[in-house]
Amino acid sequence: MEEKFINLLKEILEIEDRELDLKDEFRHYPEWDSLGYLELIAMLDEEFEVSIENDDFGKLITLEDLINEVKNRMDNN
Repeated sequence: MEEKFINLLKEILEIEDRELDLKDEFRHYPEWDSLGYLELIAMLDEEFEVSIENDDFGKLITLEDLINEVKNRMDNN
């Protein structure tokens, strides 16, 4: 799941030239913007059947936080 998520995020943000680390603060990626956010939210719903509300999403800092939140919500469905 982790690898699939990272690959999809790289595709959304059009990151081809580097690897992403779980400790990365994803909002600090130069490619991160409001369109990336919207595409990420859509991808979560489509690929993982997960929805993260704005307030909860704002609390997520690292890529690892984001992946763990998706895993937790998948487990609770």
